[in-house]
Amino acid sequence: MVTILVVDDEEPIQELLRFNLEKEGYRVCVAKDGQEAMEQVEKEQPDLLVLDVMLPGMSGVEVCRRLRLIPKYQQTPIIMLTAKGEEIDKVLGLELGADDYMTKPFSPRELLARIKACLRRLNNSSEETDVQIIRGELRIDVTGFRVQVRGEETELTPKEFELLRVFATHPRKVYSRDELLERIWGYEYDGDTRTVDVHVRHLRLKVEKDPSNPEYIETLRGIGYRFNG
Repeated sequence: MVTILVVDDEEPIQELLRFNLEKEGYRVCVAKDGQEAMEQVEKEQPDLLVLDVMLPGMSGVEVCRRLRLIPKYQQTPIIMLTAKGEEIDKVLGLELGADDYMTKPFSPRELLARIKACLRRLNNSSEETDVQIIRGELRIDVTGFRVQVRGEETELTPKEFELLRVFATHPRKVYSRDELLERIWGYEYDGDTRTVDVHVRHLRLKVEKDPSNPEYIETLRGIGYRFNG
């Protein structure tokens, strides 16, 4: 049974999520602050986290950062909840490796769709046969979630890795931001394409010799992105 950890200091939200998730057949555990969240992760080994940004003590962003430093949790999907207007926290959460975010108030139905999309991508990745993609000085181990750049291993967040895999699998193909959102995030994103730009910017910092003059990931102004390699 899939276990989901809900981290939120508002009891009504905890209960709302528990009710809807358990109705879908998930096992649910909860935490009310960042410290308890870290303890519950070790105790329950959840398959996915729904993590509020604004928590007492340790913030959700800090919880995300700490989890991504632990190898066994680097691929655990994290969906962050943010209050309206916390744009900096949203971007920071994505930069630190969150898979997705939703703004409060949110639709439980939409959150369930995003949870299913995250879990489906994780399962599809684990079922792939051993595949390596080599493009120029990049070597991508698809099933091992490992990337080497000019002979040196480079740590990518789950979404950065998936973005690079899609690009490298289809070199020279032009992708619009909307297409990347639908392909990698697995649902419509209400026209908010900034998350793609955030991930591309950080991916370039990790794989390009000169991120300001990228060799691999080319921006096509007004259209999207293309991978050269």
